[in-house]
Amino acid sequence: NVTGVQTCALPISIPTTVPGLDVCELMPQHAKLAHQYNVVRSVCHTFADHGGGHKRMMTGRIPATPVDTVNDAPCTGSIVAKVREGIDRGIPNYISMNPGGRVNDVFAQGPAYLGQAYLPFNVEGDPTTPRFNVPNIAPTGTSAERVDDRMKLLSGLDRIERQMDGAGVMSSIDKYQQRAVSMLLSDRAKKAFDLSLEPETVRDRYGRHCWGQRALMARRLVEAGVSFVSVVMENPYQSNVPWLKQGVYNWDSHAVNCHIWDDLQVRLPIYDQAVMALIDDVYQRGLDKKTLILVTGEFGRTPRVENSIGTQTGVKQPGRDHWPQAMSMIYAGGGMQTGQVIGSTNSKGEHPADRPLTPNDVWATVYRHLGIDYTMAFPDRRGRPMPILPFGEPIPECLRA
Repeated sequence: NVTGVQTCALPISIPTTVPGLDVCELMPQHAKLAHQYNVVRSVCHTFADHGGGHKRMMTGRIPATPVDTVNDAPCTGSIVAKVREGIDRGIPNYISMNPGGRVNDVFAQGPAYLGQAYLPFNVEGDPTTPRFNVPNIAPTGTSAERVDDRMKLLSGLDRIERQMDGAGVMSSIDKYQQRAVSMLLSDRAKKAFDLSLEPETVRDRYGRHCWGQRALMARRLVEAGVSFVSVVMENPYQSNVPWLKQGVYNWDSHAVNCHIWDDLQVRLPIYDQAVMALIDDVYQRGLDKKTLILVTGEFGRTPRVENSIGTQTGVKQPGRDHWPQAMSMIYAGGGMQTGQVIGSTNSKGEHPADRPLTPNDVWATVYRHLGIDYTMAFPDRRGRPMPILPFGEPIPECLRA
């Protein structure tokens, strides 16, 4: 039974520093810094399930199934880790900051046939909490003991190697385990993850919430030499942000899940602060030529608002459903000319009106920035050569100017 109807004022649009580009009033930093990023409006695909959408977006390949989130092709971060495996800076080349759990099973960030060595190094949880730590990195007493134990193990293995060098026994030791132990001892890694080294004003600028501090950590990791960092911004209701009964954990803004306008009143200011602080900081620190930032989800939302009874509120409320036929995203940095709007949709926001682009074009742009030949191939589990991208071309406006 409907016990009531929730109402609120709809958000309005406000102008930005880019003439003709307006954004929601709940994103004033996006308005202020629009000249520092490009908006791509015409990316589209055909996978409307979260699982299929994640796989399609994160791999640049057509997934074998339209549902489930475990990759059947390597995600972009794993590809980067594979191509750059010869680079060892004492810190992983692929890091994911996420809510926790098996990130390859939830967000399609797995390596598929490349193998488990190319999984992301997971940094789980909320960096604002007192008990937050990076496993095997945090300088706790337990970590120190474990490092000491592993050093003794390495010392013992060195003696074995000297005694049995001719037998080639050491060649069977997993090089990635050796690299992991090396990371335990790396000052570069410890400092990169240590947000206490940042001035309080900088931490405040990013926001004292999970998303803001993850974004700040991403900037520190890139400065330390990490090639690819994924920052998952899923749940805004943490870091002492009160839970909204008519809100939703993730961005799945169906009317049965949330009252979309109320939820966005909480969600968008947190997103706005975190993402724009990262983009602006990258430019202010002179990292914008080296660092490319991509802000995206797995698909867009329906142009038309629907109304249903919320499962948490029991009243009729507005929401929006999945819509892969058109989606927008942001590019920043990468030495590109910014302040551009690339592509368009029809007047109702349903489909691309010009410049239809695919996730493959999105990742071809990223690979070009990283100097990776996206036509090169790696063998799958059957030994068949699989190109990194079977099709797609870089977006010219998002390449180095």
